[in-house]
Amino acid sequence: MERPLPRSAKKNAALGMTGVPSQPSQARINRQLSFTGRDKHTERCCVFRLGVSLNKLTFFAGAILAASGFISPPLALAAGLIFGLTLVHPYQEESRNLTRWLLQASVVGLGFGMNLHQIVQAGRSGFLYTAVSISAAMALGLALGYAIRVGGKASLLISAGTAICGGSAIAAVAPIADANDEEMAVSLGTVFVLNSIALFLFPLLGHTLRMSQEQFGLWSALAIHDTSSVVGATARYGAIALAVATTVKLARALWIVPLSLVVAIVLKSKVRIQWPWFILFFCVASFLNTFLPRFSTEFAVLNHLGKIGLTVTLFLIGTGLSRETLRSVGIRPLLQGLILWLIVGSATLALIRLNWIHL
Repeated sequence: MERPLPRSAKKNAALGMTGVPSQPSQARINRQLSFTGRDKHTERCCVFRLGVSLNKLTFFAGAILAASGFISPPLALAAGLIFGLTLVHPYQEESRNLTRWLLQASVVGLGFGMNLHQIVQAGRSGFLYTAVSISAAMALGLALGYAIRVGGKASLLISAGTAICGGSAIAAVAPIADANDEEMAVSLGTVFVLNSIALFLFPLLGHTLRMSQEQFGLWSALAIHDTSSVVGATARYGAIALAVATTVKLARALWIVPLSLVVAIVLKSKVRIQWPWFILFFCVASFLNTFLPRFSTEFAVLNHLGKIGLTVTLFLIGTGLSRETLRSVGIRPLLQGLILWLIVGSATLALIRLNWIHL
């Protein structure tokens, strides 16, 4: 006689269960894999968001530090370079647009610390060698680009940036030459790399050669590409060097207009030429500072804000120089820009030391 099954066994049998663990169904396996995939995807999203948040926090911290006045322009550029080469920029396009406008506003602010008579004197005395040096730099740059086999438009932009005022000249000439985004990126990358080197190298060379403030300011204005780097290099050298460099550099920047006209005629371009209006506002600011001395306190504040703005500008420029930018430049454009910059820098230094170029 068979013994009756226990109640629990009957219940398990009714449910189709045995003492041996049953194999999981395919649907259950798919659900488990689905949940696991979702967990990994959620984890990756959280890590990505955390990284973006840290990048944003670091970016804003660096910008605030640069605006605080506690660090010098070279240190601000160095901090920006470290950020750009190690982290992903969270505001690449916005930072590029802000850099352009902040640089122009800061230059106007510097005008409130300048004397109009000195500006006129520097512009008048430097007119001839400015015209000669720009023409020579353009001709030599194009010849180097042809010899090294750099693309025609990129070679033109690098030459213009070296001859006049870096990124501003490139931005003005590029639409006229119908340069594409890659050619713009290569040219700007080349100029910004050399600008970064010059900001640290020039003050060291100036002190080593025991150059006067007038000599160093003139050399910086003629041999460093961008106005921001010129101001950054001369601000720590002395007030006179800063005044001379800013004046000569802005007078040189006015040559963007004649160069743009020549390029438009040669290339038969009908693109509207960009006028550097901020230089006019700089002259107005210096006029007010010269002839309205009773507002000297207010003008000093605006001048200080201009210096802080340029420090922040250098930080932003540094953040825009990433490893991707360096890879996109390539060896040939960088070689063209480097050789041309070394020739221009050494030639102007020799002429200044021989007193053939002076204010």
